[in-house]
Amino acid sequence: MPDSPYITPGRRRPRTGVRAVTAVAVVLAIAAGGSYAAGLGPFARGEDGPDPAAMKQARAFLADWSAGRLPSAAGRTTRPDAAQDVLRNFTAGLEIERPKLTAAEDDKAEEAEDGTLGVPFTARMPVKGLGTWTYESQLPLREQDDGTWKVDWRLSLVHPRLSDTEKFHLRREESEPPQVTDRAGTSLTGAAYPSLAPLLDRLGTSAGGGPRGAVELVDRTTGEVVRTEATFGREPDPATDDEPVRTTLDATWQAAAEKALGEAGGKNAALVALRVDNGEVLALANSPSSGFNRAASGTYAPGSTWKIVTSSALLLKDAVAPDDVVDCPKYLTVGKEWHNVETSEHPGATFRKDFTESCNTAFISLRGKLDDGELGEVARTYFGVGQEWHIGIPTYDGSVPVPKDETEKAASMIGQGRVQANPLIMASVTATAVSGRFHQPSVTAGNEDTTSTKPLPEKVVTQLRELMRATVTDGTAHVLADLPGEVGAKTGTAEVSEDQDNNGWLVAHRGNVAVAVVVEEGVTGGGSAGPVVHSLLSAVPDDPA
Repeated sequence: MPDSPYITPGRRRPRTGVRAVTAVAVVLAIAAGGSYAAGLGPFARGEDGPDPAAMKQARAFLADWSAGRLPSAAGRTTRPDAAQDVLRNFTAGLEIERPKLTAAEDDKAEEAEDGTLGVPFTARMPVKGLGTWTYESQLPLREQDDGTWKVDWRLSLVHPRLSDTEKFHLRREESEPPQVTDRAGTSLTGAAYPSLAPLLDRLGTSAGGGPRGAVELVDRTTGEVVRTEATFGREPDPATDDEPVRTTLDATWQAAAEKALGEAGGKNAALVALRVDNGEVLALANSPSSGFNRAASGTYAPGSTWKIVTSSALLLKDAVAPDDVVDCPKYLTVGKEWHNVETSEHPGATFRKDFTESCNTAFISLRGKLDDGELGEVARTYFGVGQEWHIGIPTYDGSVPVPKDETEKAASMIGQGRVQANPLIMASVTATAVSGRFHQPSVTAGNEDTTSTKPLPEKVVTQLRELMRATVTDGTAHVLADLPGEVGAKTGTAEVSEDQDNNGWLVAHRGNVAVAVVVEEGVTGGGSAGPVVHSLLSAVPDDPA
């Protein structure tokens, strides 16, 4: 006879006459008021939660389904053939690219009336080119004769409304995206500004153009729509859809940025230029121009450009002053041996010299002046790094975790380890450093701003501006020294791995503009990113309109 669904899971049951006695006991318990009174079922009295083996099987099934291992997922069910067909047809028919399926915590699992263990899960289904369809469902787990667990196959576990009489259908609609212009009304096209092609599509979609669609529940026989489960894309608004989307970009700066990235020598690179006074992005460019938006969504160690933030943290608490002597040895051991670019050294150097020559060992030697979480707190509180930004396009907004040990703390002092940024973040950091106030960057107007920051003290701003100017006149950013205007800058060299050359960074400001450039495997900041920034600033006015 089949196992009773009320046998406590996780316990090995005897294959003797005791089994019959147990079954009789269960029947009597049901007659007396249910299995719970008997302390039986998937949650026996006194147990803390469901059988771990059941939860493990549920999560394994969801993991296989998420990863597209459909035969393996189906094999974890009571009807493998049917399960594999349905999972495949569901994913392909709705053009779902890579599901993300997450089981609820163990304490959310519940025993059902049919004796199965119900495990709730959240399904996030990315529908190609449209968006993500998110819903809740439940996996029924049934204990087998051999004590193992399987997913008790039924259509409703895929989605609660999937059944023998109703199925899902994907409906797509296309519409032309609206025109996108720069700040002055100049039309921006992907043909004229290749780096903007992916960005223009995004802006057009957010304004009501681009693909729209819906996932609909339909009758299997008639095809009649029973209900709409999810919609994607904004419905067109006849009153506004003919109007162009105006951005903060400047066509002159954007053209100069696209051309400047030619100085990167064919390497992957990205550039952002933004206004210091309000954070409006003037130019955003990537090389290659198509595909991933490195400038705003990239995740890079910022290297020594991060010393702007580190210096701010030190100067804020008077832990160091520009004229203080902070020796710059060739090597320093903190968990491992640290050195400077080209193993340079500057005995008896001042902190100003350490900054302008980008001395790693000097900055690392000052790590004891800061609490473990202080660098991240300064980055967040004064520079907005790690807060959630809303600029009009998707962004990565930075991360400065609390270091796990002294070696990681040493790394964070020089923008390595787990410190992560990109050109958008570092252009904003530069603008904040030289103005004293963080402004959430923007590519479009009217974005939500949930950030909260404090202004830097005027004394710290004056010191940072002086240090960055000295880096151009007397330090590693001398490549910019012949440019008109009072240019300040900071170079950076960021280690990637033993098998790759270092990334090159340079951030700079002139007038009301801050710029940041990264060149992957550029070796040094001055040598790779320097010519890019020089090309840009040589081709544009001292200040934007």
